[in-house]
Amino acid sequence: MSAPSHELQTLKAEFFRALAHPARIRLLEVLSERGEQSVQALQARLDLDQPIVSQQLAKLRASGVVVGRKEGTTVLYALANPRIADLLAVAKAILSHRLTGHRSLLQELRRSG
Repeated sequence: MSAPSHELQTLKAEFFRALAHPARIRLLEVLSERGEQSVQALQARLDLDQPIVSQQLAKLRASGVVVGRKEGTTVLYALANPRIADLLAVAKAILSHRLTGHRSLLQELRRSG
């Protein structure tokens, strides 16, 4: 089996870089749990200012991680691929295993979703 091309490795790195922000992870978790959401709903759910939510959604959208659909004057955002929810679940399982010795952080992780 041949090694992946530099271009493919770069594409993978860009995908993970798009996820590499706490607010973006939180947005993706809400979209995984609740499905399609407006900026206003996400803002209320995450207790973040509208510019922050919009900026982070723009980054996720540009990276192809989320998609937007206009309904009247509102844009509804959703995961571009349902497997992103699986990726978040796998990351949670990995972190849960890693944090087993850190009881308080593990409890916080479990409470978060």
